[in-house]
Amino acid sequence: MSRRRFVAALAGLCLAAAAGAARGETLGIAAAADLRFALDEIVAAFRNDNPGDRIDVTYGSSGRFYAQIRQGAPFDLFFSADIAYPRQLHAAGMAASAVTPYARGRLVVWSATLDAGRLDLRQLADPAITRVAIANPRHAPYGRRAEEALRRAGVWDKVEAKLIVAENVGQAAQFVLTGNAQAGIIALALALSPQLAGKGSYRTIPENLHEPLDQGFVITRRAAANPLARRFAAYLATPAAQAVLTRHGFVPTG
Repeated sequence: MSRRRFVAALAGLCLAAAAGAARGETLGIAAAADLRFALDEIVAAFRNDNPGDRIDVTYGSSGRFYAQIRQGAPFDLFFSADIAYPRQLHAAGMAASAVTPYARGRLVVWSATLDAGRLDLRQLADPAITRVAIANPRHAPYGRRAEEALRRAGVWDKVEAKLIVAENVGQAAQFVLTGNAQAGIIALALALSPQLAGKGSYRTIPENLHEPLDQGFVITRRAAANPLARRFAAYLATPAAQAVLTRHGFVPTG
């Protein structure tokens, strides 16, 4: 290669690198449905300080995301409503970081039409209440904890037949909001969200009726060389991010 061609090629590489830096880095996040409003706010604040970076967040069931990541889904960070799922990824060698707890969730009974502040789990067995929404206990942590709470309250057998099972806790909240269910067992974070606040009422379920909703995240093996994943993970531990989690009904543990 001539010197002129070499210099031209080197200049081209420098321009490409500069363009890449200007575009910033890209991060794909899989997050539990209960995090939608809190994480959207955290991501927006992070973007203000890092305008060149691109962050795409997909919300859904933690169990579904766990299975998808095991099968190679292109997510860099996984925020789970059940810390057991990130721990399983780590144990399987599919994580590029330690598992970090970030919050504990709370469970509530929420209704758009009933005075949920007066409802406890035993009253969900009332024949007048014919449809109760919960997330799917098979793969949604809030669904599993809802089933545990109903069983410990001694009403599972009376409520099971009237359950409307949603894909995730966000969909369960939608079922109640749209009138497809009279009440739902959902995340406190969703009951406090702009979408539901002022459109219904809720009652917090005692935590002794279910196992803790300890939540955690992990950087996936796919993002081992992605510095944005580590920068965003570190941002979660800042007082600003922790304050957002608290305001949205989580008990921060980061």
